[in-house]
Amino acid sequence: MPKITPTEALIYVMITMSAADRQISDRELDRIAQIVKHLPVFLGFDENSLAKTAERCGDMLSEDEGLEHLLELVSASLPKKLHETAYALAVEVAAADLKVPDEEIRLLEIIRDALHLDKLVCVAIERAARARHQTL
Repeated sequence: MPKITPTEALIYVMITMSAADRQISDRELDRIAQIVKHLPVFLGFDENSLAKTAERCGDMLSEDEGLEHLLELVSASLPKKLHETAYALAVEVAAADLKVPDEEIRLLEIIRDALHLDKLVCVAIERAARARHQTL
């Protein structure tokens, strides 16, 4: 299995979430770029390498059993303390379009299970995102 950094693992989660419905929207890509630019966990990450990282993620997803392998790689690459962060980032990307289709809901469940996260913690993360993305 290839090695990736924790930062790359977080980006893989966001790109995977964006691709869940087979359509990566400009809003989702913009949100990913904003997250990488502003969150402390990405300090020191070269923003110019975001496209290459996303491309490597897409290549992995296109392989047989790509999602399963990708989630194993992400789980192995992230310290436990960043598992909730990865889930929160996935939720942020899902919420970027102000709608969360069934494919994205299912992928959130898969990510939750792959990262061994407590359901109540995930509900809290989801509720916080819903509150941040409310419209009038």
